[in-house]
Amino acid sequence: MRSLEGSSIINNKRAIVVGIPGVGKTTVITRAVEMLNTQGLNARLVVFGTVMFEEAMKMGVKHRDEMRRLSVEEQRRLQENAAVKIANMKDDVIIIDTHLFISTKEGYYPGLPLHLLNLLKPTNLILVAAEPREILNRRMNDKTRQRDLVDEAEIAHELEIARIMLASCSILTGAPFAIVMNREGRVDEASHELANLLTDRRAR
Repeated sequence: MRSLEGSSIINNKRAIVVGIPGVGKTTVITRAVEMLNTQGLNARLVVFGTVMFEEAMKMGVKHRDEMRRLSVEEQRRLQENAAVKIANMKDDVIIIDTHLFISTKEGYYPGLPLHLLNLLKPTNLILVAAEPREILNRRMNDKTRQRDLVDEAEIAHELEIARIMLASCSILTGAPFAIVMNREGRVDEASHELANLLTDRRAR
C-alpha cells in the first residue's frame, strides 16, 4: 500500500462515494476519513440522508420516516437544500455517503439526478465494490437488516448498473470516477486506496 505521508490536497475535495448494499461502503469510508485526519488533513464524512433530515426538521419533521410521506416537490426541495449546505462546506476533504440508486417496481430510481450533481459539484466519484459472492455472504450474515433474497447473478447485475450510472454521472459532471474493491478481510487496504484517491500523491 502506498503511504499517505507527503500527500497534499489540491484545493477542496468533495467526493461522492456510493456502493450497493453489502459492499461495506460505510466501514471503508469511515476508516478512510480516520486515515486522512491522522495525516493532519481536515476530512469529514457527510451522510446525505442525515443532512436531508436536518433540513426536514426545520420544516417540523420529527422522524426520518416522515420524509417519505412528503410531497415530491417538498422532497426535491429538501434534497436541494441539503446539496447546497454540503457544497458550502470548507473542509479539505468532504466524503459524501449516499445512494446511487434505489430499486423500485418501476425500475432503478437515481439517487443522484442531474440537478443534485449540479449543486454538489463533486470533484470525485467513487464506487465501493466487492465480488458478488462476498456481497451475498455479507447480506446473509447481516442480521440487523431485512433485505430481499437475491442470488449472485442479481448482485452482479446491480454492480453493473452501479458502474453504468456512476460513469454517466462522471460524463455529466466532468469529475473522474474510480472503483475501490473492498475484498474480504482487506478493508484497510480499500480505505487506504480511497484516501489516496483524494490526495495529491506527488513523489518527494
